[in-house]
Amino acid sequence: MGALRLTLLLLALLAAAAAGARPSEVAVGALFTFDSTIGRAARLAIELAVDDVNADPTVLAGTQLKLITQDTNCSGFFGTIEALQLMEKNVVAVIGPQSSGIGHVISHVVNELHVPLLSFAATDPTLSASEYPYFIRTTISDYFQMNAIASIVDYYQWKEVTAIFVDDDYGRGGVSALGDALAAKRARISYKAPIPPNSNADVINDVLFRANMMESRVMVVHVNPDTGMKIFSIANKLQMMASGYVWIVTDWLAAVLDSSTSRDLKDMSHIQGLIVLRQHTPESDAKNKFISKWNNVARNRSITSGLNSYGYYAYDSVWAVAHGIDQFLNSGQQINFSTDPRLHDSNGSTLQLSTLKIFDGGEQMLQQLLLTNFTGLTGPVQFNSDRNLIRPAYDILNVGGSGSQLIGYWSNYSGLSVTAPEILYHKPPNTSSIAQQLHNVVWPGDSTTTPRGWVFPNNGQPLRVGVPIKASFKELLAVSRGPDNVTGYCIDVFNAAIKLLPYPVPCQFITIGDGTKNPNYDDIIKMVAANSLDAAVGDFAIVRNRTRIAEFTQPYIESGLVIVAPVKQATSSAWAFLKPFTLEMWCVTGALFIFVGIVVWILEHRTNEEFRGSPRRQVITIFWFSFSTMFFSHRQNTVSALGRFVLIIWLFVVLIINSSYTASLTSILTVQQLATGIAGIDDLISSALPIGYQAGKFTRSYLIEELSVPESRLVPLNTIQEYADALKRGPKGGGVAAIVDEMPYVEIFLSYHCNFRVVGQEFTKEGWGFAFQRDSPLAADLSTAILQLSESGQLQRIHDEWFTRPSCSSDDNEVGATRLGLGSFWGLFLVCALICLFALLIFFIRICWQYSKYSSSEAAGEPSAADADAAAAAAASDAAERQRRPSRLGSFKELMQFVDKKEEEVRRTMKRRSSEKDNQAAGSSDPQSMASA
Repeated sequence: MGALRLTLLLLALLAAAAAGARPSEVAVGALFTFDSTIGRAARLAIELAVDDVNADPTVLAGTQLKLITQDTNCSGFFGTIEALQLMEKNVVAVIGPQSSGIGHVISHVVNELHVPLLSFAATDPTLSASEYPYFIRTTISDYFQMNAIASIVDYYQWKEVTAIFVDDDYGRGGVSALGDALAAKRARISYKAPIPPNSNADVINDVLFRANMMESRVMVVHVNPDTGMKIFSIANKLQMMASGYVWIVTDWLAAVLDSSTSRDLKDMSHIQGLIVLRQHTPESDAKNKFISKWNNVARNRSITSGLNSYGYYAYDSVWAVAHGIDQFLNSGQQINFSTDPRLHDSNGSTLQLSTLKIFDGGEQMLQQLLLTNFTGLTGPVQFNSDRNLIRPAYDILNVGGSGSQLIGYWSNYSGLSVTAPEILYHKPPNTSSIAQQLHNVVWPGDSTTTPRGWVFPNNGQPLRVGVPIKASFKELLAVSRGPDNVTGYCIDVFNAAIKLLPYPVPCQFITIGDGTKNPNYDDIIKMVAANSLDAAVGDFAIVRNRTRIAEFTQPYIESGLVIVAPVKQATSSAWAFLKPFTLEMWCVTGALFIFVGIVVWILEHRTNEEFRGSPRRQVITIFWFSFSTMFFSHRQNTVSALGRFVLIIWLFVVLIINSSYTASLTSILTVQQLATGIAGIDDLISSALPIGYQAGKFTRSYLIEELSVPESRLVPLNTIQEYADALKRGPKGGGVAAIVDEMPYVEIFLSYHCNFRVVGQEFTKEGWGFAFQRDSPLAADLSTAILQLSESGQLQRIHDEWFTRPSCSSDDNEVGATRLGLGSFWGLFLVCALICLFALLIFFIRICWQYSKYSSSEAAGEPSAADADAAAAAAASDAAERQRRPSRLGSFKELMQFVDKKEEEVRRTMKRRSSEKDNQAAGSSDPQSMASA
């Protein structure tokens, strides 16, 4: 029993040892077209990579890579067959294919058999991991290359490109990515020119001829390396390599140029001035050693083709497989294959599908490959979450002479730059428009001037220009003797701008409308957006909802919404002089005149002889002084400080009143009055009165959507006569209270009818422009031409030529003069009244103080009983005077009598009484001194 257990233990140990043993060799497949520009470079690079892996003891630890290659012959059918034959040989991974089309087909095979597929040249972005989980792209996806092209297009401010591409999975996938990338830069593919695979020269000639008839002169070429050079030879014959053209070529051309060891000067003459992209591979010692080794082996094998960037990616793909297998084996996994019961031969088939086996460790191998992280010839070989290589970058070349010049780089990290991407990776990313840079380019035709990238299409079709035909306002647009003879201010501006363009633009005017009713302008703009028209010319206001669907030029005339209302001439009246002020204003002003007169009289009465006399005379003085100040003709002088202070303030008030009265009376006698009382947009909105607008224009939607005016209040009008009739009838007669329209129309309308006026101010600011399809280069060029017309003064001359009717007199442009009420002056009146009251307060305080002194001096001046006998004689002489003096001044009547006294008399009396007091004091002291003696 013990022996049996020992035997079983030994067998288990042997099985474990056998399970952990590494295989002596592992089969790896390679699938590509041997005789092709990419295949010739990749074949030798893959062989050298296998030799280097097998010679490196740090990788695979004694396990040898066994390379099995199959030639796809540039055929999807044969590529599929070769792939199936490769699967029969129990390969753990496949390197290739180089064709995106074959990649799509083979990906279905490797998905079923769980064999990872590492492609070093299939760049179609639609080869995605979500659809093909066993597909790994070990090169840069065309998604990034098309973003690089979009950045170049945006850098030179082109808006449209023509895409010339091979009509297969590779070409269609790349162009689809290009369209998305351009859309993000506000550009687009204006024309797609697909070339069927394996096309002859006649087919390519037809495709290029049709592309040359289009407006875009920016050609993006995305075809196969082995047939692409035919395009430029034929384009040269069609004179498409001349000045004004732009050719941007994807990385296939760089592979051709790098692979051509002895370049044909004749072929190079066909591609002068092209911009070419090439996968960026950083400089390194390993790369230089590989290039030297590759060249030596190629020379020994008499390989005439040169090395291109795809060879570097093929080399790194082998190393990625080696690292993946190494990690797979180190984790204890075994390389085993099993049959799929679904794959069996039936009905006598000789396909031998049963030989296809599933790689049992395919899922684990796939995960190890996705974790690959090493530095190869192309830089870091590492995959992100989307299974794309990190740090995609391109060199941007400019073909010239017998070679090409490096003019910059593009990386997904920092966009366009003249600095190598590996340097920028150590800095913060900067994709701002200021940071994007490229060196100078020599364009086709040996030109150093950046091409415009667009010309008027040479397809024999004139520009379809829609022109609205209105029922009125013929100064702006009119048709005479057929639709080809369109005249008016807007047409003259358009024709003058077209003549300034550096290229001819034949135009065909298409009239819209029957001339009896205005067409809807928004519908015309929608026709432009829908490609029913190429442009719309006329009195089109540049408003928000239109700019969303069409491209507008620079405004050629300023415009804005204004209100037109009927006015009536003010009728003369015998009492017109009373109209400047309201009744309340007249009453308060008169009362203030009298009040100020009384205040000044009080302040001056005790000191100024001109303000004294009989009661009748003093009342007359008060009224005369008060109202004479209105004309600054008062003859009475003021002598007191308080009186002068009050008078100065009052004269200032009188000045304001006189000026306001004069201005208001002038306005009432000269200006016109509003018939409806509407003075601006706020009055119009708040009222319930009907509003007229020009049919077909944006005014209706503006009033409803922006100003919330009920639609029931809006009345559409078409002609100038309808404008006048509606305003004359007014709201009560079925007309309108006012019309809201743009200023140019109003100017024309008022030149015919002078009994209407603009009220208020412009409450919108816009202009008229010509509409084109979105991102049309014509819009930008015509904007430049309109600015040129404006700067030269020709735009104003065209305006003066059409707007020649004399306008109404501008003397009565002001309307709606109003009477001045108390509300405009109550603050001034209040200040004046307070100052008067303040002066009276000071005056009465002074009077009370003076009255107090006056009373005390009178009491002190009366004789005592002891001195009665001695002063009898003096008292007798003054008896009469004491009888005339009041005995006491304490009553209100006595106070008023004191106030009525002259200031000078009061002072004289108080002075005399003071002297009497002193004399009495001296007389009483003399008898006392005699008695003591």
